[in-house]
Amino acid sequence: MSDLFTSLKEKLTGKNIKIVFPEGLDERILSSASRLAEEQIVTPILVGNVEEIQGKASELNLSLDNIDIYDPNNFEAMDELIDAFVARRNGKVTREDAAKVLLDENYFGTMLVYLNKADGLVSGAAHSTADTVRPALQIIKTKPGIKKTSGVFIMVREEEKYVFADCAINIAPDSQDLAEIAVESGKTAQMFGMEPRVAMLSFSTKGSAVSPETTKVSDAVAIAKELDPTLLVDGEFQFDAAFVPSVAASKAPNSDIKGDANVFVFPSLEAGNIGYKIAQRLGNFEAVGPILQGLNQPVNDLSRGCNAEDVYKLALITAGQAL
Repeated sequence: MSDLFTSLKEKLTGKNIKIVFPEGLDERILSSASRLAEEQIVTPILVGNVEEIQGKASELNLSLDNIDIYDPNNFEAMDELIDAFVARRNGKVTREDAAKVLLDENYFGTMLVYLNKADGLVSGAAHSTADTVRPALQIIKTKPGIKKTSGVFIMVREEEKYVFADCAINIAPDSQDLAEIAVESGKTAQMFGMEPRVAMLSFSTKGSAVSPETTKVSDAVAIAKELDPTLLVDGEFQFDAAFVPSVAASKAPNSDIKGDANVFVFPSLEAGNIGYKIAQRLGNFEAVGPILQGLNQPVNDLSRGCNAEDVYKLALITAGQAL
């Protein structure tokens, strides 16, 4: 396992972070939850029928020691969850409707996080991204000053690590969106022990071309600096000007980022998604994520093609976001 996760596990040890897994019967979830509990890194909470989960774990020869199991159909504090959900939805649902909605494992799990009965949620092994993210946006919501959530990848190759954003959520971000993504990506970088140096990417460097697309990025730089004056962020940059010192010296000699950026904010989802996959496939980087950022409390979405190792790693990341 890369140093990325070794250091994260060290930070988490002894913190008693609880992560809820709504898909408690999934083999990949059970396997990773058992491993997390055995290593005593986080306390897993599995959602589902207790007897069915115990039976499945027995089939797989997995221990459920130090794992909590909550069944929405038989949960002692369900009235508390229902009342809180009705209040959070500002009367848009009745208690009767709320009682039905909270039988859904993702809504149930999200309410556990909202009420601090869990510190974060990992789902998506058997659900769509929408099924995972929608309850989070309705209940947990985005942080003050953040309009939208965004999705980043940590790109890892041996000792190298970089943050790429947004590669998963926002199709056509505007300047405000890009600025928020930059600030939140800087915080994600810090979680992994990085000192963020954020480059806002374009096809232009410091006005070498001028168009609505490049102006959008340069405006985003100014907004990001207002949102977080302590963040080292600059642009707009072509990728080589952000990453190669000799090119930076030629194209952006007055920038505080001198070809040493480690957080890259792409101007569109199209660019970000293509960019991380090129680094992954041609550069042999491991792409860890997507990691959702911008929410008040951490929720993360697995790929339905994930394996148990993916679940384990995303659970560690989610726990790290909760610190």
